[in-house]
Amino acid sequence: MKNLPSLNLKQVIKALKKLGFEEVRQKGSHLVLYNQKTNKRTVVPIHAGKEIKKPLLKSIIETDAGISIEEFLKLL
Repeated sequence: MKNLPSLNLKQVIKALKKLGFEEVRQKGSHLVLYNQKTNKRTVVPIHAGKEIKKPLLKSIIETDAGISIEEFLKLL
């Protein structure tokens, strides 16, 4: 497994959109994205100027999006 780089919100959302995720709604500081093809949903925290921590990013990639870290890194 490759090491995850530190990524900001825009980079993560851009990669998720390439996978087919679309913004559904935002409640407070959390953005909900949904993929109709795979029927998967993920929540991304929105905190200006902060990067998404690696354990949360790993969970978003592997658990919520259902892809490997290597596949995700190719989308960046």
